[in-house]
Amino acid sequence: MNAGAKKQMGIHLPRKWALLLMALPFVIYIIMFCYVPLFGWILAFFDYVPGIPLKDTQFVGLKYFKMAFSQSDDIVRVLKNTMAMYMLGLLFSPIPMIYAIFLNEIRSRKFKRFTQTAVTFPNFISWIIVASIASSFFSTEGQINMLLRIFNSNAGPVNVLGNENIVWIFQALLGVWKSFGWNAIIYMAALTGIDESIYEAARIDGAGRLNCALYITVPGLMPTFLILTLLSISNFLSVGFDQYFVFNNYLVADKIEVLDLYVYRLGIKLNCYSLATAIGIFKSILSITLLFSVNKIVKKVRGEALI
Repeated sequence: MNAGAKKQMGIHLPRKWALLLMALPFVIYIIMFCYVPLFGWILAFFDYVPGIPLKDTQFVGLKYFKMAFSQSDDIVRVLKNTMAMYMLGLLFSPIPMIYAIFLNEIRSRKFKRFTQTAVTFPNFISWIIVASIASSFFSTEGQINMLLRIFNSNAGPVNVLGNENIVWIFQALLGVWKSFGWNAIIYMAALTGIDESIYEAARIDGAGRLNCALYITVPGLMPTFLILTLLSISNFLSVGFDQYFVFNNYLVADKIEVLDLYVYRLGIKLNCYSLATAIGIFKSILSITLLFSVNKIVKKVRGEALI
C-alpha cells in the first residue's frame, strides 16, 4: 500500500468510526428487543407456570403446538380476521403512491409543505389518542350522532364503533388515515430518482402534465410499489396490535381479534404462556418462510433479489 492510500485511509477511518458509533445504539436496541426475547421460545416446550423455575417445570415437547392446531375454531376465526385486515390494507396500499404523485404536481412550495405536514402528522399520534378522537366522533354520544339528531330528531343513535358489520372497513380506513402520509415519503424519495430529462423530452414532444404523470411518473414508481407490496406479504400475519387492542369491545370482539391480539389474550389474560409462545413461534416461522419465498420469486422475475 502506497503512502497516498495510507493517508486517504487515515482520513476516512475516524469518519467510519463515528458512523459506527452512531449506529451502535440502534444495533443494541435490535439485539435486546428482537433477538434476546427469542430465548423465551423455550417456554413453548415446557408446561410453564409463572413463579416456578424452568428447571422444575415439566418438559412437554410439542404438546402446545398440537393444542394450537386443535383449537381450530378460534384459530380459523382469528386468521380470517387477520387476513381480512391485511387484504383491505393491501387494497388501499396504492393511496400513498397516488398522494405522492399529486403532491409532486403541486407548484406552490408552501402549500405542498403544509399538505405534507398535515397528512404525515397522524403517524406520530398514538392509537390511544386516535381511539379517543374516534370515540368523540363516532360513539353513540359523539359528534356524528349529535348532527344526525339536529337534522332528524327521531333518528336513532348510530354505533359505528360497535357495529361488527363495518368494523373491518372502518379499521382499514383508520389505518390508511394514520399512515399513508408517512408511507408517501418513500414514494417522494423515489420520485427524485426519476431522470428530469425524461420529463423535458416529453414536454418537447407536446406531453401535458397528465400524460407525464401517467406515462413517466407512474411507471417510475411501480418498481418501488411492487417491492413494498411483496415485502408486506411476509408480514400478512402481523397486521398490528395497538390499533385492535384499543378499539376492541365486546360488540366487535369476534371480528376485531387478530392473531397478535389473540396471542396477547392467551398469554396475558388467560396465563397460557406456553400456548401463546407456541402460536407466536408458528407465526414467526411462517413469516420467515414467506419472506424467503417472495425473495426467491422476485429473484426469478427481476433477476435481482430483495435481500
